[in-house]
Amino acid sequence: MNLLIDNIGELVTNDPALGRGPLGIVRRAAVLIEDGMVAWIGRAAYAQPADRRLDAEGAAVLPGFVDSHAHLVFAGDRAPEFAARMAGETYTGGGIRTTVAATRAASDDDLRETVERLRREALRQGTTTIEIKSGYGLSVTDEARSLRIAREFTEETTFLGAHVVPSEYVDRPDDYVGLVCGPMLRAAAPHARWIDVFCERGAFDADHSRAILTVGQAAGLGMRVHANQLGPGPGVRLAVELGAASADHCTHLSGSDVDALAGSSTVATLLPGAEFATRSAYPDARRLLDAQVTVALATDCNPGSSYTTSMPFCIALAVREMGMTPGEAVWAATAGGAQALRRTDVGVLRPGARADLIVLDAPSHLHLAYRPGVPLVRHTVHNGVPSR
Repeated sequence: MNLLIDNIGELVTNDPALGRGPLGIVRRAAVLIEDGMVAWIGRAAYAQPADRRLDAEGAAVLPGFVDSHAHLVFAGDRAPEFAARMAGETYTGGGIRTTVAATRAASDDDLRETVERLRREALRQGTTTIEIKSGYGLSVTDEARSLRIAREFTEETTFLGAHVVPSEYVDRPDDYVGLVCGPMLRAAAPHARWIDVFCERGAFDADHSRAILTVGQAAGLGMRVHANQLGPGPGVRLAVELGAASADHCTHLSGSDVDALAGSSTVATLLPGAEFATRSAYPDARRLLDAQVTVALATDCNPGSSYTTSMPFCIALAVREMGMTPGEAVWAATAGGAQALRRTDVGVLRPGARADLIVLDAPSHLHLAYRPGVPLVRHTVHNGVPSR
């Protein structure tokens, strides 16, 4: 069975070889899908009949969003913490331990239900590829089970045992790093594609972060880094030095940080939902883009500092608060996220790519920022199957 999506008013392909500008826009377009893959793209007038047809009714179609940074395996609720920040308290990251306690106490079914609910919520809003981190277990058993559950929902799983030092090791951080690098990594690695570390004051310093990342790399995991969120620090430069796929947050950057990113293959993943929910200064995306740094957008969905699964919301924030154009933000939320995951089969629409795409209830991708808060995703197609 194949599927033809036609009568597309504006098709964003993210492939300049197929259409106009950096987004590779094709007008009055059609997309043919076969066996979950894009088989053909062109003008609707030249499309051949297919077994099934989806009429886009003149709307915009673009690649499914690629959310390359999310923390979905958790239990509990931190709404009071959010309310306190809105009343003026400063975010320090200390609330992570609250979620750790709740997550450890939860059953597998409870954790699975939360991931399923949030994954379904993200899919309704156009996210077809999502990365899911551990990091709220912080014990050998709980980190491994978090990743086993995450793997049921995505192939992009990340071991984040180095989120914070848990309470029982607070006076013995070296011992905890040894646990992460040894038994915890051995238990987690079979269920993970990536390893991540929160390289930040109050979490892990440069030496501990380097040790964790390098042992993860030796175990066959790709590297990601939480970097420069709460203040200036070594995270971005460490990510570049080690060849990490992404440095995430990038809120407080020096000139040398920007230069390092510009000369590397490390993607700067920006998470504006975190700044929104913590009343913090937003990253300067314009500065990064002008330096030719590759930028991605992601939700950072987590119960403490960014409880959103909405990539359209992050696009709107990036345009309004971070100096991005609507086109740059859409690219960062699709192709940029794919680059942060080192994927070439998603975040783009061209023959041979995975048939992940969204049909908007709008004539142009511009409306994602132009109409913030409006549920504009009319259809999500994931692996060639329309989900709604």
